[in-house]
Formats: sequence, structure tokens, C-alpha cells
Amino acid sequence: MKTLYDVQQLLKKYNIYVYVGKRLWDIELMAIELDHLYEAAVVDHDTYLRAKMVLEHEYRIEERHEKQTGGM
Repeated sequence: MKTLYDVQQLLKKYNIYVYVGKRLWDIELMAIELDHLYEAAVVDHDTYLRAKMVLEHEYRIEERHEKQTGGM
């Protein structure tokens, strides 16, 4: 698991589709849904950690982008 798309595909496997309309919010909601899957023991620890790392990385990139563009 290396990209946000990979995390989306993982969530899609469990019929979880996330689209809020703002990329930063989408990433936050994906992280919450991933937490719920892990707490329910649906995904294993390794998959959970890899997906969380991807989400954190993408979140930081998006935050930087918003700061540079003024939130557009």
C-alpha cells in the first residue's frame, strides 16, 4: 500500500466510499473509517499501519498545498 488510491481501494472492499468534497476532509474521514475497521478486527495490524502512514503522508502534503494556495 503506497498511495491514497490504494487506501481507497481497501476501504471500497468493505463498501466504504468517502467523498466529502474537500481532499483534506476526505483523508480525515478515511482515517476514521480505517480506525473503525481496525478496532473491529477487520483489517490486520500491518495493513492498518501501512494505510495510516499513507494517509498521514497525504494529509501533510495537502496541508502544505492549502497553506501555499490560501485554502483554495
